Amino acid sequence: MGLLRTRPSREILSGDSADVYFARAESILEREGMDPIVTVEVFTRQDAVLCGIEEAKNLLGHVLAQADPSETTLEGLDDGDLIGPKEVVLRITARYRAFGLYETAFLGMLAQSTGWATAARECVEAAAPEPVISFGARHVHPDITDVLDYAAIVGGCVGASTPAGARLAGLSPTGTMPHSLVLIFGDTVEAALAFDRDLGPEVPRIVLVDTFRDEAEEALRVARALGDRLYGIRLDTPAERGRVTPALCREVRARLDQAGFSHVRIVVSGGLTPDRIRTFKEAGAAVDSYAVGSHISGARPIDFTADIKEIDGRPIAKRGRIPGRTESPRLRPIDLAAWREA
Repeated sequence: MGLLRTRPSREILSGDSADVYFARAESILEREGMDPIVTVEVFTRQDAVLCGIEEAKNLLGHVLAQADPSETTLEGLDDGDLIGPKEVVLRITARYRAFGLYETAFLGMLAQSTGWATAARECVEAAAPEPVISFGARHVHPDITDVLDYAAIVGGCVGASTPAGARLAGLSPTGTMPHSLVLIFGDTVEAALAFDRDLGPEVPRIVLVDTFRDEAEEALRVARALGDRLYGIRLDTPAERGRVTPALCREVRARLDQAGFSHVRIVVSGGLTPDRIRTFKEAGAAVDSYAVGSHISGARPIDFTADIKEIDGRPIAKRGRIPGRTESPRLRPIDLAAWREA
């Protein structure tokens, strides 16, 4: 799976989104007539699910497209790779002034997306073999929801709620219905019937059943109204009512089965974390999939560091680091020809 991105934004390419000291360094080096060939290695200090590397490659491919091919190489891992502490995930060899301004950008791409992907993997591992869907878009700025949902899918989520994020991963968006739809219709069954009437057959009929009445009662009402067309129900009981519990899931499952609706699946959402998911699993709750929001979207970025390890072929490093290239057998060469030809 690869991240399909267009040309990086004006703010990134202009350097407006970079730490200002990189722009100052570029200005000083230009005035001093200095532009050595450097080798930079990028790593983190913890186990993680790597993400954002395809976006970083795209940025570097654009900015290095006109660099001398005899002086320029790019090597990296791929989105979705499991990485360890101090493992090199990206190595750049080029004239420093060709790419130095963009260190802030490519480190940020890696840090944010790797944090999201790693948090998603935590949820996916807790839920296995049941699937997890990313529902975190409402917790981040809309300009980056696509990157969030893409990272969640890289981390193992089977789907995401936004069309933009799902599209980056080559999928269709996944979703049910909002409480607002049920509230406006004034009745869960009426909202479910309208949902069924007005949306195409490719959209699974998954109905929210916690808005007005007891969840088990609403699930049965909806199942009787839609019959075989009902794919599933979603439980999203708010904290004010005790949230969704394993006991509630067992009751809803039992009542649906007893009424002949064993085909109806149960989706759980609302403040889910790996620990809460494990609680459902350990209790044997009848949950068919989990929709996770803030645990993924609110994940802390995972710090990445970029170190110069060679200057004009001479090994060098700051104190505490070992000069010269790090043994990195998993790095793969990245062909810059596609960006040169674009």
